[in-house]
Amino acid sequence: MAYHHLCSSPSSLLRDRHSLSVSPKPKSLRTNPPTSLNLVSLSKTSIKASSSHVSLEDLMSQETETPRKLTNSQYPDGKTASKSYAWVNPRSPRASRLRQLTYDSRYSSLLKVAESLDSCNPNEKDVLAVLSSLGDDVSEQDAVVVLNNMSNPNTALLVLDHFRKILTKTSREVILYNVTLKVFRKSKDLDGAEKLFDEMLQRGVKPDNVTFSTLISCSRVCGLPSKAVEWFEKMPAYECDPDDVTYSAMIDAYGRAGNVDMAFTLYDRARTEKWRIDPVTFSTLIKIYGVSGNYDGCLNVYEEMKALGVKPNVVIYNTLLDAMGRAKRPWQAKSIYKEMLSNGFSPNWATHAALLRAYGRARYGEDALNVYKEMKDKGLELTVVLYNTLLAMCADVGFADEAAEIFEDMKNSRACKPDSWTFSSLITIYSCSGKVSEAEGILNMMLEAGFEPNIFVLTSLIQCYGKAQRTDDVVRMFNRVYELGITPDDRFCGCLLNVMTHTPREELGKVMDCIEKAKPELGRVVKLLIGEQNGEGNFKNEASELFNHISSDVKKPYCNCLIDLCVNLDLLERACDILELGLSLEIYAGIQSRSPTQWSLNLKSLSLGAALTALHVWINDLTKVQESGEELPPLLGINTGHGKHKYSEKGLATVIESHLKELDAPFHEASDKAGWFLTTKVAAESWLESRRSPDLVVA
Repeated sequence: MAYHHLCSSPSSLLRDRHSLSVSPKPKSLRTNPPTSLNLVSLSKTSIKASSSHVSLEDLMSQETETPRKLTNSQYPDGKTASKSYAWVNPRSPRASRLRQLTYDSRYSSLLKVAESLDSCNPNEKDVLAVLSSLGDDVSEQDAVVVLNNMSNPNTALLVLDHFRKILTKTSREVILYNVTLKVFRKSKDLDGAEKLFDEMLQRGVKPDNVTFSTLISCSRVCGLPSKAVEWFEKMPAYECDPDDVTYSAMIDAYGRAGNVDMAFTLYDRARTEKWRIDPVTFSTLIKIYGVSGNYDGCLNVYEEMKALGVKPNVVIYNTLLDAMGRAKRPWQAKSIYKEMLSNGFSPNWATHAALLRAYGRARYGEDALNVYKEMKDKGLELTVVLYNTLLAMCADVGFADEAAEIFEDMKNSRACKPDSWTFSSLITIYSCSGKVSEAEGILNMMLEAGFEPNIFVLTSLIQCYGKAQRTDDVVRMFNRVYELGITPDDRFCGCLLNVMTHTPREELGKVMDCIEKAKPELGRVVKLLIGEQNGEGNFKNEASELFNHISSDVKKPYCNCLIDLCVNLDLLERACDILELGLSLEIYAGIQSRSPTQWSLNLKSLSLGAALTALHVWINDLTKVQESGEELPPLLGINTGHGKHKYSEKGLATVIESHLKELDAPFHEASDKAGWFLTTKVAAESWLESRRSPDLVVA
């Protein structure tokens, strides 16, 4: 695990320059005798534990004294050997005795002792029974090897206590405590590690850099970044200076603990001083930038990581995918995912979940459904949040059939059950499609599951009844809002305004009463609009006051609905007034654009009624230009966009094309530009000349 980076490698024990490093296992234990002649070194260096990476030279001197020399009895002439090496037959008894004198054999037995200690009962009798196999001649090096290879903290404390008693002379007692702290880190027992630290202090043992780095990494392993910060900030009090590895680890710890400024400060220093940063820390930095909304920062960290030669792992890729999902940059999520696959990584559950969220939020319907199908094919369970993300996306793009299939799959899932958001999305889908019975069926299921409808559900149901022209049901559902103690918001009132555009003229008063009760200022504007109140000059003032006091995200929908209502009631002049007001308040922008070569009318963001009104105004403007003698450009175009409404069979392009034919206008759909209708200057001038009446009957 990446959290083990601190003090997890053999070299970590040397961070305070102990000259001590313990590897998990020797390179060669030589349990079987070799079949060829060996050169057995009889020098001091040959007897050191080179294969086990243990080098306490001051402790090894006595242990290696016996084989260091060849005595007189080993040579007939009684002279000491003049060379450090001698050839020995590996099959001879002498070779076997020499092998037993090397630390390879000793190390192997120490590993077996550590294994036995992990599995024995955590009491002094059983622990001493295992340790008795070591004999009386136990060195500090032996103690370090045994403790370093243990994983049971309960027996490790008894072993540490035993070694402290029998080792009358130790070079540095802190080493024994440090390797015991590593045992607590392996078992993710921070409480035990902290108690052992307190014992160190009580016994007068001064902690060193390795002590703190082990406690810091233990905190990280336990998922307690605040504790890691706490231990890091204690270091100066004990005259310990963090090294580069510890500093790098603290970037991750500070980031996870919420101290973003400190994390970035350390990261800036890391780049300047070229510290070695692990992938876990890079992942945290990417996550910090993502949460703060600096998505370019996420990508910059990723590029810096690659430039430093740090290879990304699956966690890095998943963190990036999640950030790009938050940023609503599905194209970058796609690119990162392709890179991940090309580098040989297999996507896991988190990868698919991040992709599904990224595509769902950005309304990449087909891509989101492909990820969903891939997860099902691989047997990966979806959470209720992922199901709801899919259903919300289906509601946004109008995937009614797909939503029904996903809902059935969710009901059959053992991992999760539908919640209020699930039912809300489904009711929205059926309401926007005008499927009253289906929407009511989901509402009943929602009530049976113990969920009360919220403002979103009731808004969708009112829209559903409005589309079906069931005005009495609209009023009934409106009253339910107040019965449940819910306060109507701007979106809810916008829905009522939209319902008016579908309501028969003779029933407008019923919906009007609802609007007036929910939002009196909107009620006054609608009454002035349809002529139920006198006050011609007050309409624009009342409308301006309304738009200045509603949230920005509903201003354009309100404008569109008011214009649609005017068009339905043949109030074209009033529709033009509202369009003009929308332009002056910058609710609408860029509807008309002019360049030396082309004048354009952009209708993509408008409702049908607003688009027809804008077309009427534009044609009148062109007529005035021609009457003034001003030249038209070589090309004129109308841009409707090429899509259809997500819950309608007719798109804006279809409606505008039909209306242009009614007007006998010379605009024709462009073959190379979808959604564009173009005409030339000559054709436009001829058509405008033929129009004698400035009025346009709006269909």
